Amino acid sequence: MSRRDWAPIALLLAACLLAWWLPQALVPLKVAIVPALGLIMFGMGLTLTGAQLTAALRRPRWLLLGVALQFAVMPLLAYAIAGYLGLSSTLAAGLILVGACPGGTASNVMVYLARGDVALSVAMTAVSTLAAVLLTPWLTLWLAGTRVDVPAVAMLLDILRIVLLPVLAGMLLRALLRGPATALARVMPGLSMLLIALIVAIILALNRGHLAATGTVIASAVVAHNALGFALGYVAAWFGGAAPAQRRAIAIEVGMQNSGLATALAIKYLPALAALPAALFSVWQNVAGLALAAVWRRR
Repeated sequence: MSRRDWAPIALLLAACLLAWWLPQALVPLKVAIVPALGLIMFGMGLTLTGAQLTAALRRPRWLLLGVALQFAVMPLLAYAIAGYLGLSSTLAAGLILVGACPGGTASNVMVYLARGDVALSVAMTAVSTLAAVLLTPWLTLWLAGTRVDVPAVAMLLDILRIVLLPVLAGMLLRALLRGPATALARVMPGLSMLLIALIVAIILALNRGHLAATGTVIASAVVAHNALGFALGYVAAWFGGAAPAQRRAIAIEVGMQNSGLATALAIKYLPALAALPAALFSVWQNVAGLALAAVWRRR
């Protein structure tokens, strides 16, 4: 893997250092989180085509298996890990919200680097993002509703606004203005990575004091959540009879979450501390995803 492949990690680590040393400069940027996430989702829409989704739908078995695992494994893992480690109600709700979110766009890059089934990965990201409109609020309410107040209906409407509409807008622009959309799509991955780093930095700045007090425990929860997601996704796909490339795609899609969405929802609807698991997950999942992709790429 080239230095360029590791650039996102360096960017995220730099964002973490900035948040730790200059939190006062980042806290006022809290209002930028939702617009930044919307722009990231718009970029995702620019990369999706009807042909890609149609190709994946011709093999619905793996697509349905992957999406089912996405919304079964990760939320339940979050619930179990939070209980096992004795996380506070707020941190537990934040971890569960991460688990209830759809796959993130970075997973498509990791699947490509791991020599996995990229078409399946893209289709899983798209379908899980659309399904998240209903499943993310419901799963969060079901698993975390006894811990903190979860306004599921308001959360559903926000997912429509933050995720679904920008994705559809990107797809529409690609369909109507192919040339400009293609040119814009070339710069969106880099811009998206910058925006993700900004979101992570803001959340860490907002929770700097809490991180110093609970860092070890919540970091352990995030690492376990991500690692078990990779492992259980792979094993379930293997038992289901998937080929190696499909197993890799499903494992990475299950283990990597749209932590930016979890961050935006946590900040708006849960106590501020609930956004901390999403911020840490965003950093760690990229480190772990690149490491896993490097191992698989050599095979």
